[in-house]
Amino acid sequence: MTTAPLPDILPATLPDTREMLHATFGFADFRGVQEGVVERTLAGESTLAVMPTGAGKSLCYQLPAVMLRGTCVVVSPLIALMHDQLRSAQVNGIRAASLTSADSDEAREAAIDAFRAGELDLLYVAPERASQAHFRALLNTAPVALFAIDEAHCVSEWGHDFRPDYRLLRPLMDAFPAVPRLALTATADARTRADILSQLGIEHAVVAGFDRPNIRYAIRHRDTATRQIADLMREMPGPGIVYAPTRRKVEDLAEKLAAVTGRSVLPYHAGLAPEVRARNQAAFVASEDMVIVATVAFGMGIDKPDVRFVAHAGIPKSIEGYYQETGRAGRDGDPALAVMLWAAGDFALARQRLEEVGEARRGDERARLDALAALVETAACRRALLLRHFGEDPPATCGNCDNCLDAPGVVDATELARKLLSAAYRTGQSFGLGHLEKVLTGVADERVTARGHDSLSVFGLVGPDEAPLLKPLARALQARGTLVSTEHGGLALAGDARDILKGEAAVMIALPARSERRGRKGKSGGATNPLGDPLFEALRALRRELAAEAGLPPYVIFHDATLREMALRRPADRRAFGEIAGVGARKLDAYGDAFLGVIKQH
Repeated sequence: MTTAPLPDILPATLPDTREMLHATFGFADFRGVQEGVVERTLAGESTLAVMPTGAGKSLCYQLPAVMLRGTCVVVSPLIALMHDQLRSAQVNGIRAASLTSADSDEAREAAIDAFRAGELDLLYVAPERASQAHFRALLNTAPVALFAIDEAHCVSEWGHDFRPDYRLLRPLMDAFPAVPRLALTATADARTRADILSQLGIEHAVVAGFDRPNIRYAIRHRDTATRQIADLMREMPGPGIVYAPTRRKVEDLAEKLAAVTGRSVLPYHAGLAPEVRARNQAAFVASEDMVIVATVAFGMGIDKPDVRFVAHAGIPKSIEGYYQETGRAGRDGDPALAVMLWAAGDFALARQRLEEVGEARRGDERARLDALAALVETAACRRALLLRHFGEDPPATCGNCDNCLDAPGVVDATELARKLLSAAYRTGQSFGLGHLEKVLTGVADERVTARGHDSLSVFGLVGPDEAPLLKPLARALQARGTLVSTEHGGLALAGDARDILKGEAAVMIALPARSERRGRKGKSGGATNPLGDPLFEALRALRRELAAEAGLPPYVIFHDATLREMALRRPADRRAFGEIAGVGARKLDAYGDAFLGVIKQH
């Protein structure tokens, strides 16, 4: 079998790379670790790049693709993600195509012909196709410049989105030993990174860090999800994603939120007809203010940069999942908000489901759930805890999470926890919190007296000062697995209950901040047009019109940040317009005159 030759690097010094960066994407310089990753790729070195969402991972392979001889083969897990990136690449003048089941026969034939003729910079494929023998045979018909493996955490069993077909990519790439490999992901702890390197045959990793400083994290106890999310929608203009745990809750929330807020709200889950899912997804991608309610499967294939908030109506599966899902907010770098609403029952159900997990994985899954419980219950900086989970050493406070902005009270509830656990044990570990509260506070109703619980040593042990803490304490103990739900809704001892009862473990609980107890009001994120500039709104209207004509989402033409810079700098000619960040040569030719016309009118 013959293999494609070593990719030739166009003669270029680093300034030439920056010139290509500006000409293609309209950026004057690289961000973060982009420069180092691009340099390694251009030098033919294989790399795993771990970069936070919104840090510009796709640029790290798209720029080398236009500078190297041959085609960059991009392996991506979802068709929607491929087509989204395909549109953006083509608008920037990059020669790109895809081979997917959603493409027409004519489109696939055209893509194959263009690849064989050396007329493609990028070829997007799914891992299922990339691992097949006929695709390997196709790659032998023309030079391959680079293998880019997007969402590379899917290759690892330790990752939260494991895809077995990713494990079949190594033989394909080994057949082209001279072609460098670039694996990219936003979510991979140290264990997952090591597995990715091993599975893909890569030796070097570049870790940019996991912080998304523009996202404000907030975690609140869930009482009425519809009301709480409706309040959030009133505070936050712009597109939003609401994650719900089941299909039924997706549809229920979408219907109620649309009725209560008057905003456009659509559902998305696997139970909907394919054409309905596609229609709802397309409407969300194209919209500048729609909210979509979805199961967690939604979003991985959406490269929409202007999502202003992500809300979880229940707990995610893990911190890794939470980071990935909240990372879909604020990809454009503008302020965004991530809100999680949780209840003790979420953790009770999650711990019950651990029994369904195989013995080999149960310990790891329990550790993930414990880490999520710690994030929910902490009174310290949410961001710091999140980043430490991924192996970073962040400052103690971030100034942009609910606990930093409005510190909750912290109470040593160890003695009260011992009383609550004792009450659960002495009543037979078969009663819920309501009954235990009555016993502890000395309420001798018929149910309590009929069972003789008014004669227990714990009866009336909790006074009026401590009684209000029983509910938040029970939530905290359920979250950490000290109390678990029985089959009939009772509370039973588990986890570290024995250590707490023996005085060998402490229980600190965080009480809601005052503003949360009052009901949080006011803006939580930055407005798209904070100064109310009429020129900005006129530029947005033009962008909307051009996007509709071209059948593109508005953000593919220009991001809001680019429009704001236009409104601020008010360029008078094409030269000045081309200096705006995000205006590359192709976009200058395609849209420059139209936007300059609107600017001149103002």
